[in-house]
Amino acid sequence: MSRSPAVLVLATLVAALALLPLGYIVGYTLDIGWSGARELVFRARVADLLWNTVRLAVGTVVCSVVLGVGAAWLVERSSVPARRLWHVLLVAPLAVPAFVNSYVWISLLPWLDTYAGALLVVTLSYFPFVYLPVAAAFRGLDPALEETARGLGLGHGAVFRRVQLPQLRVAVLGGSLLVALHVLAEFGALQMLRFPTFTTAIYDQYRSTFNGPGATMLAGVLVLLSLLLLVGELGMRGRAGFARTGAGAARRSRPVALRGLTVPALLALTALVGLALVVPLAGVTWWLVRDTGGALDLANLASTTGTTLALAAVAALGTTALALPTGWLAVRARTRVSTMLERSTYLGSSVPGIVVALALVTISIRATPWLYQTTPVLLAAYAILFLPRAIVNVRSAAEQTPRLYDDVAASLGSSGLDRLRRVTVPLLAPGLGAGAALVFLAVVTELTATLLLAPTGTATLATAFWSASSALEYSAAAPYALVMVLLSAPVTVLLSRDARRGLTP
Repeated sequence: MSRSPAVLVLATLVAALALLPLGYIVGYTLDIGWSGARELVFRARVADLLWNTVRLAVGTVVCSVVLGVGAAWLVERSSVPARRLWHVLLVAPLAVPAFVNSYVWISLLPWLDTYAGALLVVTLSYFPFVYLPVAAAFRGLDPALEETARGLGLGHGAVFRRVQLPQLRVAVLGGSLLVALHVLAEFGALQMLRFPTFTTAIYDQYRSTFNGPGATMLAGVLVLLSLLLLVGELGMRGRAGFARTGAGAARRSRPVALRGLTVPALLALTALVGLALVVPLAGVTWWLVRDTGGALDLANLASTTGTTLALAAVAALGTTALALPTGWLAVRARTRVSTMLERSTYLGSSVPGIVVALALVTISIRATPWLYQTTPVLLAAYAILFLPRAIVNVRSAAEQTPRLYDDVAASLGSSGLDRLRRVTVPLLAPGLGAGAALVFLAVVTELTATLLLAPTGTATLATAFWSASSALEYSAAAPYALVMVLLSAPVTVLLSRDARRGLTP
């Protein structure tokens, strides 16, 4: 299969799909020329949006690093009680979409529509993206380095600063990049908090005035910020490595005894989990049981849930199928071309969802008007946004699959399609299943692209929740929020399952 020209063609088409929004932005910018772009971009309004977006992204990254690294150290390196439980609770906020988190906070505290409110909500929503890789990095550190440093007279603070923190750099930068990209792409939470950024301005311009040029140029600035983040993170990562040169003897580090600091540490973790998880869940529950007056439309909830599950299932299958040739080529035919094709899908997915939606709306109207506001265009947006989730799992499964089986089948005269059906797909089944599950869960809570691209009359859990909450019908929105959280809960299990094995109770 890896040597088939058809696989290379398929992977090239997938990369072209992933890069479609970027190509649209670049092409439109070239089309209007420098003078047109300058007139649309160099304005006071754009400067205000840039200031709001950058300061929110920077503030969220700083707060997420402090919370994520601190929580990871307590769980992985200290004697805090119930470490397994705390790990699961610290990952669990990822099951609550940021716009649901925002809905709870703004419904309970209407005066939270400030920079501080936006910073609070997005930080509580995204700090697990730093916690997860840092916790994993802590588990992989060689405890001998720390023991040597302590033997030389360094205290716990100095060991963390001079020994552990340099080794955590890649994990911290990777988590920070994820947080920053999510903040740049966030729409629902910030629109609900009435905090203007590029995403909210693009949506407002498109919906209220159908100002295609203005929205497109704002999208171009947002894409440029995303690309700068990617390049900056790569440069800051550096080339230094801290891996052991030999396997050595696997040993668990000895937890640092907190002694008198145990109670403050437990209070800090309780406060963090309470704000990030308990408050959203309690808020949704409170609105669910408050003033319903029997108005809960179970039939509509069931219909919307069914539509969401159907779209998520089709998107998961389609996106995973698209990921198969790219992930397979990246392992079995590792060349500059295959690497470039794989990285292209990552670059395309880094584009904020609202930019993807805007590009597909414009392209479909101009090139294929019969596809405008149809399900295939919505599924294409899902594929662009979530391809890496499937490709990473396909690649991981391919790396663990012996090449021998495919070679033996080929030597016995099996055709490429026959090998794909009888050998390749069964061997990659675990990776395909994991990738499909992650795409499925992402689609269940996707809001921005669905708002702009969903066919008329099609409502998902996210868009039904958005319609009710935007009308300040908080009780009516609560059932949709609860179902989304319940469907997203498996993310916690998937992300925390392997990590729990490395922790002592």
